[in-house]
Amino acid sequence: MTHQRRSKDQIAALVAKDIPNGAYVNLGIGMPTMVANHLPAGLEIILHSENGILGMGPAPAESEQDFDLINAGKQPVTLLPGGAFFHHADSFAMMRGGHLDICVLGAFQVSASGDLANWHTGEPGAIPAVGGAMDLAIGAKQTWVMMDLLTKQGVSKVVSQCTYPITGLGCVKRIYTDMATLDVTPQGLQWVDAVDGLSLPDLERLVGLPIAA
Repeated sequence: MTHQRRSKDQIAALVAKDIPNGAYVNLGIGMPTMVANHLPAGLEIILHSENGILGMGPAPAESEQDFDLINAGKQPVTLLPGGAFFHHADSFAMMRGGHLDICVLGAFQVSASGDLANWHTGEPGAIPAVGGAMDLAIGAKQTWVMMDLLTKQGVSKVVSQCTYPITGLGCVKRIYTDMATLDVTPQGLQWVDAVDGLSLPDLERLVGLPIAA
């Protein structure tokens, strides 16, 4: 059975809506960078990039791109009034020192106990790309993940145990996917929401794991 799927922009909008006012947030490489374009107006949410930026704004228009101002994924960004640049060593001190409220990361797999695998698939020829993910996953007060629920082969990326190299143990608190949002609790996975027409039993069949209502 095929189900409706959320676009990347729709997932990013869900993440943005859940970020509380006053939070310091790192947006990881890839899909998480889209969250910056959906933050609610009127809130003070301070975005951090591991290459040494605090106070990023939304993505610039193509005509206003400045490639001297980029995020960790080498994408052009904007800087809000009061924003700052600093050495990446200072940036990692922020990450490791517990100064970030939330980091939003992509993932290859997330386990039911919140283990994260997002830097290498272990496949021959695959290029590992750990970057600051390990520091973020453990240093941030909460780690949220954005990813497709299934691989191109239709296999769930939410698993009982990660089979790919681990980025961080027990660090993921919430999983946003194109089909559903799940919380990771001490008791296991918990349903937050899902696309129209996807029931809890349907989701459990796709994931292959029990999910609490």
